[in-house]
Amino acid sequence: MKIKKDDKVKVIAGKDKGKTGKVLKVFPAKGKVVVEGVNIIKKAVKPGKVSKEGGIISMEKPVNVSNVMLIDQKSGDPIRVGYKIIDGKKYRVNKKSGEVIEIKKSK
Repeated sequence: MKIKKDDKVKVIAGKDKGKTGKVLKVFPAKGKVVVEGVNIIKKAVKPGKVSKEGGIISMEKPVNVSNVMLIDQKSGDPIRVGYKIIDGKKYRVNKKSGEVIEIKKSK
């Protein structure tokens, strides 16, 4: 899967078309990603162990990975992603410019 956690993506299809957000979770087996602030639904929750009070909560649901595009860090435009092997390591590459996409690791 070409989209990874903490990538900034833009939605290109669906009810939230045009919105941007950070990828919170990735489900490679299902081909879906959860994007912050996109595909929000309201869910009724009963009182229990998770929440002391019941009520209606808003939560993000997964979006198909084909409906999002990675945003270039430099230009801010949506880009297509390819792969290139450099010195025996596999890197994600911007298809248009050929530059390696850096992965920001936050801990």
